[in-house]
Amino acid sequence: MYSIYLVEDEERLRKLLVLYLEKEGYKIKSFSNGEDALNHIYDDVDLWILDIGLPGIDGFELITNIKKSNEDMPVIFTSARDSEMDRIMGLKFGSDDYLTKPFSVQELILRVDKLLKRVYKKEKINKFEYGIYTIDITNRTVFQDHDEIKLTSKEFDLLLLFLKNTNRAYSREEILKFVWNEFYGGTDRVIDDTIRRLRKKMPTIKLETIYGYGYRML
Repeated sequence: MYSIYLVEDEERLRKLLVLYLEKEGYKIKSFSNGEDALNHIYDDVDLWILDIGLPGIDGFELITNIKKSNEDMPVIFTSARDSEMDRIMGLKFGSDDYLTKPFSVQELILRVDKLLKRVYKKEKINKFEYGIYTIDITNRTVFQDHDEIKLTSKEFDLLLLFLKNTNRAYSREEILKFVWNEFYGGTDRVIDDTIRRLRKKMPTIKLETIYGYGYRML
């Protein structure tokens, strides 16, 4: 599963893009401003989609810092400006593509698909070991020896969040946002129930409860 970071200050457009990109099977994290996005330029991510005209830290400043952290990171610019100079500036700063607003969501998805296939020609290594378990991210499966452990979609998403960020403590609010997304309207009791099921199905995983805060995987 490819991970995409989206930076867009127009709330309705941001939510729409997140919705459609997630439907295509991408893991999406969105930001409404450059300041918040700047704190995540060292994250394990496959593609950035940046609005140029952000308040404060704009898309040009963001891509400069992103390229410093990883010069090969693919970036798509979006902008309400459609002058030739803006496109040239986007290329000079290192963007791989440029879409002018308003654009169709389907066009963005096609360009995202094409860019990811071009950049990541070889299939990403999406299988790794954790203790006695083998986790296959592409097929979303977990095996102990040759026996598959059946996980629900949310159980797998929660497991993946912790596996990619071992030793990091997550608050309940963060877990709800990353796994159930920002539109979830239920209570955080769902986290405890999902953790309990994971521990039962995978008894040797080291999931630590941080009372009054959240959880951490060791």
